[in-house]
Amino acid sequence: MDLLNTLVDKGLRRELPTREEALAVLATSDDDVLDVVAAAGKVRRHWFGRRVKLNYLVNLKSGLCPEDCSYCSQRLGSSTGILKYSWLKPDEASKAAAAGLAGGAKRVCLVASGRGPTDRDVDRVAGTIKAIKEQNEGVEVCACLGLLSDGQAERLREAGADAYNHNLNTSEGTYGDITTTHTYADRVDTVNKAHAAGLSACSGLIAGMGERDEDLVDVVFSLRELDPDSVPVNFLIPVEGTPLAKEWNLTPQRCLRILAMVRFVCPDVEVRIAGGREVHLRTMQPLALHLANSIFLGDYLTTEGQAGQADLEMIADAGFVVEGADEVTLPQHRSEVAAGGCGSHAEAGCGSHAEAGCGSGVCGSHEDAAAHVNEPRTDLVAVRRRGAGTDLAPNA
Repeated sequence: MDLLNTLVDKGLRRELPTREEALAVLATSDDDVLDVVAAAGKVRRHWFGRRVKLNYLVNLKSGLCPEDCSYCSQRLGSSTGILKYSWLKPDEASKAAAAGLAGGAKRVCLVASGRGPTDRDVDRVAGTIKAIKEQNEGVEVCACLGLLSDGQAERLREAGADAYNHNLNTSEGTYGDITTTHTYADRVDTVNKAHAAGLSACSGLIAGMGERDEDLVDVVFSLRELDPDSVPVNFLIPVEGTPLAKEWNLTPQRCLRILAMVRFVCPDVEVRIAGGREVHLRTMQPLALHLANSIFLGDYLTTEGQAGQADLEMIADAGFVVEGADEVTLPQHRSEVAAGGCGSHAEAGCGSHAEAGCGSGVCGSHEDAAAHVNEPRTDLVAVRRRGAGTDLAPNA
């Protein structure tokens, strides 16, 4: 297929595809999906070999969020029955992080619900970062605390944070359809604050809410322009009690096409499969490793993920290897300017509300996906009842 040959050549040169080429990837048929995966896999292997980076989420503060993001089970007025608790103490967070690190993770993502941190919150997180780093030499720490005020990114960097995550989630044109309590511009501003402070910026998207192909391409092109080191791709988990609970628009093939499009547009960036892979990719997850070079290990913020041991077995069975703590994730041209080889602006990060996703809530997705819409698999959506905030052992 001439399109795929062209995209491989561009990916190896780090050349931006055209919008038409990116849209054409999403428009390919299910019959061609293996060809698409094989082509994007060449780009992935060129820049990242067969390494898979493992990341581990610690939900520092769950629920009780004043924002109204339609995709999120922690949103204002949520009736999802998720765990709700205030800030974990540093030793509690460090204990939770240790489980993921013991399972093979090299990056800990510290996430807290809310619009954004107060200065006191930044102090709390600084103490947690210190505790984790004192007990785990060489660990990478990413913070995901919402919208940042002036000076807060610098304070997190001084406290030892390597990265900051704040997802764009969806296109600028449709952002107002999913959230009204903050704006797309607010999110861009926070990503830029992370960059300016010397933190590695991590910013991604969430697919599966009925958005158009054009919306997906718009947000991925916007991410390319922002130049984060890491792009997490979330697939909506339609959690009961959220406005998007009935949105089941994804098939495994659709998810693979989305990941391939992201890889072609962001060839040398850490592409992470974030929330929803177990729900929407299901038995096709190993194919997605040919597109993405990073995943979350174990559970998400408010929902359960695949068993950590199953993640490790999947990686090995697919012919990939877990990236070691002493290996640099990003290609040299992106990592050489970062302290510790973390990334072009310091390294990657996590996927904000990684149990969920977002989308326009408007329009129809590609007709091929619409013709094969998933039946709701509510049996695959389980609220997290273990790990951080509980007395039960975590999944790692």
